[in-house]
Amino acid sequence: MPDVFRALADPTRREILRLLGEGDKTAGEIAEQFDMTFPSVSHHLAVLKKAGLITDEREGQYIRYHLDATVVEDLIARLYGWINPGRGG
Repeated sequence: MPDVFRALADPTRREILRLLGEGDKTAGEIAEQFDMTFPSVSHHLAVLKKAGLITDEREGQYIRYHLDATVVEDLIARLYGWINPGRGG
């Protein structure tokens, strides 16, 4: 879970998650949305992937990224359990 909190702490990574919430995107499509180098975007994607928040799939010469909502759902359940002991998570 620490990787998830680390990933969510950064506004750029939260914006990447928002973009992927609209639909799957290639690394290039994601990078087009930011005023930073491609290696910087790639680093953010690696952090999100390590946290389990996104997955990737190779499509020819491109890599397509997908939002993995199951980690977020687990996080919400845990937070709910911490806030309301005995009522969930």
